[in-house]
Amino acid sequence: MKSAASLHSHPLHAMLMPFPFAYLTGAFAFGVAGALLRRRELTMVSRHLIPAGIATGLAAAIPGLIDYQQRVPPQSSAKERATKHALINSTALSLFAASWFAGRSGRRGMPLALQALGTAAISVGGWLGGTLVYRNQIGVDHRYAGAGKWNEEQLDSLEGAAPVDGLGVDQMKLVHAGDQRVVVARTEQGYAAFQDRCTHKGGPLSDGTLICGTVQCPWHGSQFDVHSGEVKCGPATEPIAVVRTLSLPPAPESR
Repeated sequence: MKSAASLHSHPLHAMLMPFPFAYLTGAFAFGVAGALLRRRELTMVSRHLIPAGIATGLAAAIPGLIDYQQRVPPQSSAKERATKHALINSTALSLFAASWFAGRSGRRGMPLALQALGTAAISVGGWLGGTLVYRNQIGVDHRYAGAGKWNEEQLDSLEGAAPVDGLGVDQMKLVHAGDQRVVVARTEQGYAAFQDRCTHKGGPLSDGTLICGTVQCPWHGSQFDVHSGEVKCGPATEPIAVVRTLSLPPAPESR
């Protein structure tokens, strides 16, 4: 799903995350080297890297928070994973900050212990972040040929005419109405509106594939009939809800 905080479709969060990871893990490595070799200058490098890592980590968190709020589907396995990702990375920054203050107060051993915990935490956070990108496709704009560009629209409510402008056959649009997410789609049989949430793990159907009236979830491949909501292929077992409150235009005349 295309990142909400991006530069020419490149997610800013993914672009910024390597900096705090490199600074903070580098701080731990220099700290260990300084302790083992008894070289004060290496320990000083470690202390200088920590503020740089915290500052760049906070900068990377801003676009990450935007994508967390606007792109990670609610009530999904990705939301749970993203929450853990954010909490663990915040804990890592806190541990490194505590190690910096402990080093300034002259407590021996404690800074390295805190940095070791922080390095472990940021590694787990990075692993979760990679899973969000490669498995849940958060921040990935993978629209296939003929599907049209990523398309979103805001409505006051799900009453009235459905926004179908610009939709070609086998193209979809994500519609927000308050906290509700609905997909408006055009098939060869006409228009359809249905819930954006896959009933298996909560994947965003608006980011999936639409072919011959069937939408496929991009996460695990579940398929649904967009007009009736019935399951065409698992692992999902429950149908999706079809939205009847939106007024859909008649099917386009075939030529």
